[in-house]
Amino acid sequence: MTSFFGWKVVAAAFTAALFGWGISFYGPPVFLQALHSRTGWPVSVISSAITFHFIASAVFVGWLGGSFLRRGAVAMVRLGAVALAVGAIGWSLAQEPWHLFVAALSTGLGMALTTGVAVNAIVTPWFDRRRATALSLAFNGASVGGVVFTPLWAVLIDALGFVGAAAAIAVITVLVLWPMAGTILGETPQSRGQHPDGVARPPAGESASRAAPRNRRALLADGRFITLTGAYTLALFAQVGLIAHFVAALAPALGGTGAAVALSFATICAVAGRFAWTPFLERRDRRVAGALNLGLQAIGIAMLALALDGSWPLLLAGCVLFGLGIGNLVSLPPLIAQSDFAPSDVPQVVALSTAIFQIVFAFGPGTLGAVRDWSGGYPAAFAIVVALYLAAALILLAGKLRRS
Repeated sequence: MTSFFGWKVVAAAFTAALFGWGISFYGPPVFLQALHSRTGWPVSVISSAITFHFIASAVFVGWLGGSFLRRGAVAMVRLGAVALAVGAIGWSLAQEPWHLFVAALSTGLGMALTTGVAVNAIVTPWFDRRRATALSLAFNGASVGGVVFTPLWAVLIDALGFVGAAAAIAVITVLVLWPMAGTILGETPQSRGQHPDGVARPPAGESASRAAPRNRRALLADGRFITLTGAYTLALFAQVGLIAHFVAALAPALGGTGAAVALSFATICAVAGRFAWTPFLERRDRRVAGALNLGLQAIGIAMLALALDGSWPLLLAGCVLFGLGIGNLVSLPPLIAQSDFAPSDVPQVVALSTAIFQIVFAFGPGTLGAVRDWSGGYPAAFAIVVALYLAAALILLAGKLRRS
């Protein structure tokens, strides 16, 4: 009996996510600390380049889905690998602040082609009923990317310098993703003679029962879409901004390497958190689960704010509670969309909400950097993050009441 090829596709999507998030999401917090220490440029200036990186990624996401269909996942993931590699080297070579914005265009393209919507586009054709499980496994690449790459960046920068570290990671990225894309991502269920989920044949009448997908205007007026997107836009704005400053905020108490290890520990908790929440998501309302996840993270961030002076018990507890929810902020929106919307609408909901997330959360690092420079420290920035998380939880629950 031929094994279902879809699980190899999930493994490939996991690998793309690992490198994509490892460089484009967990790299910038380390870049910020390395560049600030080397050049003395204001944190707000470097943060603005990180913001531009996320904006560029959001713009590229706008045409990502169509490009995957027209050009195929092989070409798109290979282009993403090269863009990540070139962009990482560009960040390390920057001699003037404007150089950072040029490099951000490249890493933004790489992020768009290897993370959120890309992972969804790679996995979705292979799964239907088991799509939630498959996407959760693939998105774990994002969390593992934080576990692996955050300390890896810090260790390599200490050993080789920023340029040497970027060059090493760039080479590894291309050597892994380029052949992997050609070997696995060129296959489709049709080319393998298989059906989604590996079933012998699709359930009779299933495709005929699906309604035509609604257009963007209709979704933008839907209260379920508004509350889902509004809640996670605020939460991701806060989370991306916090992660971008995580190493710099904790470095005075832990040192650069110690702060990077703390972020890595939080992402280890993210992997555990995604697995721990999966059974709960199958038995409970996913909006309630999302609100609880946001509330726990808010408590963890408050503990981290109190631990900025080096209190180890609070630091450890804060990393655990914040970390347990990091991965769920990426994987829960598609799962809630699957619960709230017709199957034909889910791909459009995921793509549109992801583009909105990225456009808005792109300003998270720059905003928190400006608050940090204005207030002279990170406590005020952390307080804003906690408030945004709590607001997001309430908006998500408001969507549940509206749906009821």
